[in-house]
Amino acid sequence: MPHRKGLRRKIWTAFILQAAAISFAAVLGVYGASAVLKHVLIQQALQEEAAHYWQRMQADPGADVPDTYNMTGYLLPAGADATRLPATIRGLAPGFHALPRAQGGSLVLVDEDRHGHRLYLLFKQEQVDSLAFWFGMAPLAIVLVVIYVIAWTTYRASRRAVSPVIWLASQVQRWDPKQPEPALLSPENLPTDVEGETLVLAQSLHEFASRIENFVQRERDFTRDASHELRTPLTVIRVAGDMMAGDDSLSPMARKSLGRIQGAGRDMEALIEAFLILAREGDTGLPDVDFDVAEVVQEEVEKARLLLAGKPVEVICRIERGFHLHAPARVLSVMLSNLLRNACNYTDAGSVTVTVRHGEISVADTGVGMDEAVLARVFEPFYRAANPGKEGQGIGLSIVQRLSHRYGWPVRLESRPGEGTTAILSFPHATATE
Repeated sequence: MPHRKGLRRKIWTAFILQAAAISFAAVLGVYGASAVLKHVLIQQALQEEAAHYWQRMQADPGADVPDTYNMTGYLLPAGADATRLPATIRGLAPGFHALPRAQGGSLVLVDEDRHGHRLYLLFKQEQVDSLAFWFGMAPLAIVLVVIYVIAWTTYRASRRAVSPVIWLASQVQRWDPKQPEPALLSPENLPTDVEGETLVLAQSLHEFASRIENFVQRERDFTRDASHELRTPLTVIRVAGDMMAGDDSLSPMARKSLGRIQGAGRDMEALIEAFLILAREGDTGLPDVDFDVAEVVQEEVEKARLLLAGKPVEVICRIERGFHLHAPARVLSVMLSNLLRNACNYTDAGSVTVTVRHGEISVADTGVGMDEAVLARVFEPFYRAANPGKEGQGIGLSIVQRLSHRYGWPVRLESRPGEGTTAILSFPHATATE
């Protein structure tokens, strides 16, 4: 399963993004303030300075132009030679101008009065930058440092807050789904910082895991006891039936009834074996061994012949190419017995042919067959087609399909009404017989 980001990484990423967003907004705000300082406040100050100078000039035509540390002024009368002005401002039209850094970088206001005089006011750009730094960048740096310290402190506090959840997730992740360990979450094993909602979650998981452990134990006890207690009476029935079958004094009616008892006993043995295998999740309790598939097939075919007593049906076994499997041989026996029982039950005349090829076993009959509607539902538990006089509980093919899913042995059916049915078992990991 792909690794997903944990809570700590997500919290750290959130705080990094938050700090970056705040920093970007703060820097943008400072640059905006600098632009306002340059293009609004300084321009307004230069306009007011120019208006004040024109008022002074009306009162005193010989008034000196402004000349301070930050601002320098030049007055050019109408018709005067422009060479008196610095070369950087000679060709400037009335209005505001910002000189390039190579030309001093000053902010320039060119203003003209009613008598044709032109006033040039130059404000030093470095003073604007200095003001922007001391009243913008310096406070910004302090604010950012405070924000980073608060964000880091909050991150540490959040990390401590989610640490119990992370610890709980790590404990649950190490659990074996087949055998959880609730003792890891018992109250005496919990860290001291597990409290609040995390404590409630840990206690709930502890109770849930304990219940699962009890369920698993009960399931193991049942399968162990059932495998003994259910097989014992069936063995007694089978042995008693075999002994009675050797009695030549039985009437034909009694012998027929005995045959049905023996058949029902064999069916029950196969059904119980299948249920016991399916009842265990993941572990069937059966050892994996290397076995010859042909031997299992031949054994099940011999058993199937007993199901056809009195029927004009022939069971044929063809071994075209044998192969080996590494799995519980009993599982294959259960699957084949269900397929053969189903084929014998729905075949009144003709043959049931079992063919073994490399990586495949097919069971083909000449029975009643199935249409598309029945074939689509045939693997459903307890589903039975409308065939009067046919016995069965409708779970044989369901068992086969569940076992095929468990062991990765795909099963498929091919059928036509009135022509018969073919069941095909595939074995992807088959080993050729030497």
